[in-house]
Amino acid sequence: MTTPPRNRIAPLILALAMAATVPLPRAALAVDGQFEKMRAKIAAFIGDKMEKLGGSRIVYKVDADGLRESALTDLRDDVYKTVREGKIAFSGLVIRDGGVEVKIADAKGREELKRKLAAAAEGLPAHALAVTDGGDGLVRLKPTDAASAAALHDLVEDSIAMIEQRLKDAGIKLASAQPDGTDRIRIFVPGMMEPERVTAIFATKVKVSFRMVDLSMPAEQAQSGTPPASAEVLLGFKDNRPYLVAKDSALDGNDISYAGPGFASSTNEPIATFRFNGRGTRRFAHITEENIGKPFAIVLDGKVLSAPVIREPITGGSGQISGNFTLEEASSVAMLLRAGSLPGRLGLVEQQVIQPAAKP
Repeated sequence: MTTPPRNRIAPLILALAMAATVPLPRAALAVDGQFEKMRAKIAAFIGDKMEKLGGSRIVYKVDADGLRESALTDLRDDVYKTVREGKIAFSGLVIRDGGVEVKIADAKGREELKRKLAAAAEGLPAHALAVTDGGDGLVRLKPTDAASAAALHDLVEDSIAMIEQRLKDAGIKLASAQPDGTDRIRIFVPGMMEPERVTAIFATKVKVSFRMVDLSMPAEQAQSGTPPASAEVLLGFKDNRPYLVAKDSALDGNDISYAGPGFASSTNEPIATFRFNGRGTRRFAHITEENIGKPFAIVLDGKVLSAPVIREPITGGSGQISGNFTLEEASSVAMLLRAGSLPGRLGLVEQQVIQPAAKP
């Protein structure tokens, strides 16, 4: 992807394809238990510091209701994609009573739907389904209790990773975020007697959007004059250059299913990788097909991460962002992208100040 002539966009390069990357070692650590051991050591260290220095204790609750709604929306979209691609006649596709219902008169069509969904979910317990076929053409699909519990666990872990990164970005480095039950997260910050400093960080959700770049005038001219009513000037994430982008988002954080740091296989440079969900993949494929030759911007909290030119329809639903990142910057970008995709918001349960232990 090259620089569009009118906006001189070149600081970051987005390779939107099924790119080969080398993931960071967190998954491997978790497999052999090293990650949990590391977490326990950190918790013990922070606990010791809290006892000596005092500090802030904050408890958040993840949005389990938002998670269920998101899972059902994705399931409905998966069912729609399956029946359309399989040319299965259907009607009445709805979300109802914690599940997804669809009417398929043809028995072979119902079996094909169940077979394809089972194949797609193979090896993915978080997507396991309970399927009920009443024999009257109505098929009901619902995530199993085990799948819902696994998804909630993943949401807590993702939220902890996001919390740790955002605290680090805010300069709060001596902190510990740990699971607290099935849907809560406990944060300890030794030496900080103002828990409001932490809660202010998470008072608003990270905003991620994918927007078309407006080429009706140079960004510098729009910055010093009057931009079009449908566009606004935003600055670059690293270079602070102006970009003229559409106010309306083509996609947003809700269309991202995963984001994480990694390394490019060809150069070994740190990158941020992401993947769209089914709905986002379809929408982005359509947008890129309709806008070949035009640039689009990935915007994170009002800053432009990247603004490449669309060279061809992008149907894989996966991409990577590179731009001379340090590993810390790549981790920060990836976790902020992930934060923008997390269902709902963190709900503050309690915050308190813990006084240091009295000296003997």
